[in-house]
Amino acid sequence: MTDPIKLLDVRDTPLSVDEVFAAVSDGGSGGVALFVGAVRDQDGGRGVTGLGYSAHPSAVAQLRAVAEEVVAVHPVRALAAVHRVGDLAVGDLAVVVGVSCAHRGDAFTACRMLIDELKARVPIWKHQMFDDGSEEWVGLP
Repeated sequence: MTDPIKLLDVRDTPLSVDEVFAAVSDGGSGGVALFVGAVRDQDGGRGVTGLGYSAHPSAVAQLRAVAEEVVAVHPVRALAAVHRVGDLAVGDLAVVVGVSCAHRGDAFTACRMLIDELKARVPIWKHQMFDDGSEEWVGLP
């Protein structure tokens, strides 16, 4: 059996939903679930003007560990995840993950685990800038 983990990356270039969808497309899958995270214009009632993501050098290895756990507990046929680093503007894509499974319910469940565990465990940190001149770091250990 081939490795269901098709694409994992942390990159400083714009992300593509089409790239992730193509990576998880599989003739035996009846369900493909995608999650796309974009930079929003507000957080906690404050206007966001932009943000920057930074990643530890181990981020891709940690992402692989998360992906391996997802495929170990769900019937995943194909999985992909990419996260952006660097400076992003409102509307830019920050993360795109996708999972394909034979059935939609499994795809939804596996995709939810993938994004939740990525956010909880992969060492990627967000530096938000607000329209009032304040800023904050999110996700620091």
